[in-house]
Amino acid sequence: MRRRNERRSAIETAFEHLSAGVATALGAAANESARVRAEHARQECALRIAQLGVSTVERDPSAVGEPDAPAFQEALDEALRERAEVYAQWSHGPAQLTELVASAAPGTASLPWQDWLGRTGSSEAAGSTPPLWRLGTAVVPDSPDPQPFPAAVPLLDESHLRITSAGSSGARATATRDAAELLVQNLLLRVLSHYQPGLVRIHVWDVARLTGTLPGLYPLTRAGLLTAHDPTRLEEMLEELSEHIRRIHTGSLLGGYTSLRSLAEETGHRGEPWRIAVLFGDGHPLKDEQQQQLQRIARNGLACGVQLVVVDLPMTVNSAVESITLSTPDHARTSMTGPYAVVRPDEAFPRERTTRACSAIADEFLARRSRVHTFDDLLPEQLWAHHSTTGLQAPVGFHEGEQVRITLGDASPHTLIGGPSGSGKTNFLYGMLGSLTARYSPDELELYLMDFKEGVSFAQFTPGRRDPSWLPHARLVGINVNTDREFGLALLRFLSAEMRRRADAAKAHEVTKLEELRAEDPQGRWPRIVAVIDEFQYLFAERDVVSTQAAALLEDVARRGRSQGIHLVLASQDISGIEAFWGKPAIFEQFILRVALPKARRMLTETNTTALELPRRHAVINHESGAKHGNEVARIPDAGGLDGLQQCLWQRHLREQGTERLPPPRLFDGSNLPALDTLDEFRRLREVPGTAPQVLLGQVIDVAGTAASVRLTRAPGRNIAVLGSTQQDATGVLGAAALSLARRHSAGRITFTVAGLLEDCDEQVRALTAALRDAGHEVDLLGPGDLGSALNGLAELVDERAETTFEAAPPVPHCLLLYAADAAQTLLERRSPETRVSGQEQLRRILKQGPESGIHTVGWWRSTQRLKNTLGMGPVDDIGAWIAFDVHGQELSPFAAGQPVNWSPRARRGLFFDRSIHSRPEVVLPFDPETLPEVSPPHGCAEGGSGGGPSIEQEIRKETDE
Repeated sequence: MRRRNERRSAIETAFEHLSAGVATALGAAANESARVRAEHARQECALRIAQLGVSTVERDPSAVGEPDAPAFQEALDEALRERAEVYAQWSHGPAQLTELVASAAPGTASLPWQDWLGRTGSSEAAGSTPPLWRLGTAVVPDSPDPQPFPAAVPLLDESHLRITSAGSSGARATATRDAAELLVQNLLLRVLSHYQPGLVRIHVWDVARLTGTLPGLYPLTRAGLLTAHDPTRLEEMLEELSEHIRRIHTGSLLGGYTSLRSLAEETGHRGEPWRIAVLFGDGHPLKDEQQQQLQRIARNGLACGVQLVVVDLPMTVNSAVESITLSTPDHARTSMTGPYAVVRPDEAFPRERTTRACSAIADEFLARRSRVHTFDDLLPEQLWAHHSTTGLQAPVGFHEGEQVRITLGDASPHTLIGGPSGSGKTNFLYGMLGSLTARYSPDELELYLMDFKEGVSFAQFTPGRRDPSWLPHARLVGINVNTDREFGLALLRFLSAEMRRRADAAKAHEVTKLEELRAEDPQGRWPRIVAVIDEFQYLFAERDVVSTQAAALLEDVARRGRSQGIHLVLASQDISGIEAFWGKPAIFEQFILRVALPKARRMLTETNTTALELPRRHAVINHESGAKHGNEVARIPDAGGLDGLQQCLWQRHLREQGTERLPPPRLFDGSNLPALDTLDEFRRLREVPGTAPQVLLGQVIDVAGTAASVRLTRAPGRNIAVLGSTQQDATGVLGAAALSLARRHSAGRITFTVAGLLEDCDEQVRALTAALRDAGHEVDLLGPGDLGSALNGLAELVDERAETTFEAAPPVPHCLLLYAADAAQTLLERRSPETRVSGQEQLRRILKQGPESGIHTVGWWRSTQRLKNTLGMGPVDDIGAWIAFDVHGQELSPFAAGQPVNWSPRARRGLFFDRSIHSRPEVVLPFDPETLPEVSPPHGCAEGGSGGGPSIEQEIRKETDE
């Protein structure tokens, strides 16, 4: 029983504890519920107070609901306390806002209108655009001390503007609508008066009126700065703006820029004016198609300088839009100032002053547009301030006073320029090159210039006797190359090789474009290359190997060069007849930029005939492959100031670069022959033990001006033949060969046997002999009568060296020079009484076995048949290298490994073939004989002879008498 009572007591005690805990929990829950309800009621009141406004609720507490409720009073007290804190900080707000607007909206945007209205603007928009434009004065009426401050909105390049007037009918609605129109006019006047006339164009469309909208601005219409569009043809206005946006994207923004603003900040010039489209509606939405097009313009327009200002026109766009709502003519609220500030728009400027100001802007613009611009107007204020990372851009002319620019970049990599003779191609090229070189330094731009017509258009870019300056950007200049089509081919080969070199470097850095390569390799030198070929159609004038190879290279460079910063500029009178391009339209499809000069045909599309109607000194600039919608007509100034610019650029380059400056450009003049002593290979000739002697015969037609050289190794056939009857060229080659050998060896380290077998060559033979002896070399000068015994001696030397092992050092090289070897044919056919062997047989033996013994022959034969007679039945490969002048190609095939040789003789040009290195012959220029040494005859030589015996005529006369 006692145990039962104890259990009962424990249970009762536990139950009492449980009851007490439950009571405590229920009490806490009730308290929390009451607190939550009170907080919810307070937040409800706070939300209603925020929605209606503190001042409104303070004036009429019943607007919220139960003004005596504790939750309401608590919420109102908190809102009043927060407002007091804000207003405490706001005491300095108006002054700060005034200062902020004054700094953000400089000039006409912040000054009183009396100080600027009537003056034309001076800003060129090269710097930053004002981010704010004043529209009136704002005040916060509920503040303890309402102080006014300027109200402003962003506009150009920042945001579109939407204005809404209250009401749809009645006097109040009309007054509010008029106030909205005046507000727009005031804003436009501020913008127009800030910039140079022409940088801002206005388009106006009013659904209710054909004319009369913005009447104060109508003087601008005579200058084309304001266009009033038909209210029934909104589609035309929207299409014009859309086309403008497309043109900007495909033209001005080709260099990778995202907007015209970024382009202006990079280049220091805004090439396209702003276009502000003002649309006055009636509160009703546009048609679906018009609304969609307007939305596209709003979405893409700001980047292209197209600004929308819409009044009473519903518009929903995915773009930056600021709004102004006019409830009365004097009362407005804006998205910039918020719902608590009331904006009072500035009063309308006086009508007479407005009209006079717009007339002054129009007059200034017309004066600037009608002014004849000069070459200096194409130049920037600061030289070499631009970068070519994303492309090249430069003005080439003017349209209505504004610069018209060309762009060379990834989207428009190459240029085609066309116009008949006298249309101004050379002047246009001068202006384009001057404008580019003034903006981009030689580290940003390199030029390769070539003119196929007979002239010296680009010669001024190289140093001359009268003017030592040169264009620092020019690396190669070719003139008078109308007969040297191989030089054009060489340029294309160089561009192709450079393209591959850059592609390999890009691949090594795991990038694909020049822009990316520059970023990955900032220490490297990767300038953009512009290759200009004037009258390029001459390169493809013949149906031969040169045209075929040039067409293939041109297509490759045009297609792949864009990504590596290589740009082609081709100029021509007409391209329709170039057979090499038939069936290859892809070549010219790469030339996006087209320039058509007056009367040019087929440079643009077939239906685009604008160039036929151009006046003199004008051109059509088209970045749309010639399509008509891409036309920009520009007046091209006279490029007479290019000489002064070149002097300035040259002096700056010398001053800034010092000893690291670039060398002058290489000049290839097809009318002149190279000089031996100016060739780099000749200057670098030095004796190097263990290497074969190098003989220089002429200059290869290539970009680097490489020497046509032959290495006289101790191998079979390492002899050289000069073929042709042109004495001047042949003797020049022989002299250059001997002088290069003499320079290659130290004094006494080579011996010469010089056989003058033609009396007409006596002067050249004596001069060469004297030069060789002055260099310290042993020279045996022979006449025709001495040739037989000399050949016997050389044949014995060949036998002697063949039986000798030169363990310590190789034998002293010996060079046999034969001037007109075929002239001694008759004498060489006679057999020697002692050896019973003819001189002809000894010469063949020397040709066959001599090179392996260090005895090499360099001879001149006046025809291929006479060389064959000399060789007899022996193989033609005893002549390992040859250079031919007035010899036709079919005669040279046996000496070119049997392959067909397509060659017609040309004045002062030779065909060179070395069977050890060449797959086919190449064209070379012989050295100018005037540059070879001219000395008096050696002591003991008769004036009329060759120095070693009687002349050939005397020998033949003696043989006839016998």
